[in-house]
Amino acid sequence: MATVGGIKEVEGIANSAETEQLARFAVDEHNKKENALLEFVRVVEAKEQVVAGTLHHLTVEAVDAGKKKVYEAKVWVKPWLNFKELQEFRHAADSA
Repeated sequence: MATVGGIKEVEGIANSAETEQLARFAVDEHNKKENALLEFVRVVEAKEQVVAGTLHHLTVEAVDAGKKKVYEAKVWVKPWLNFKELQEFRHAADSA
């Protein structure tokens, strides 16, 4: 049984068009905020957490200066408000 507000893995979500769109959004937003030049490659893993909307926990592969690196991103979505915001974006090695 799922825990309310708990993070859950969703089968097949890492390869869905919606998840790829969210991952590309995360990379684009990170690039804007940090004046970076990351290039999206693929979604490695995706999880969801129901909050006031959905918090998407994404593990994303991107190219940074010619090298593939893995990043963790959190994108908060409230579709009924047309709201989408990058909450966090960091190199996977920096994760606690």
